[in-house]
Amino acid sequence: MRMPRMQVYLPEDLYERVKAEKLPASELLQAAVRAELRRRELEHEADLYFAELVAEVGEPTPEQDASARASADRIREHMTRHGRIQ
Repeated sequence: MRMPRMQVYLPEDLYERVKAEKLPASELLQAAVRAELRRRELEHEADLYFAELVAEVGEPTPEQDASARASADRIREHMTRHGRIQ
């Protein structure tokens, strides 16, 4: 498989750490780009799904929205407390 070259600029501190730890910069950057592209795909799919839901059942009421936000906050707090997200 052909792999075109791309010049990438890193802040000095990242560059120094990559070099000091002898990390495979190309592989790390490939994984980071793949992860970001996948994140964007999933975000787009979630937006489409949400639009379908709104078309099917209508916009959530302010009470439903507040309840969903409170649930999401509790989940985020729990996951943060248990080291699953930062």
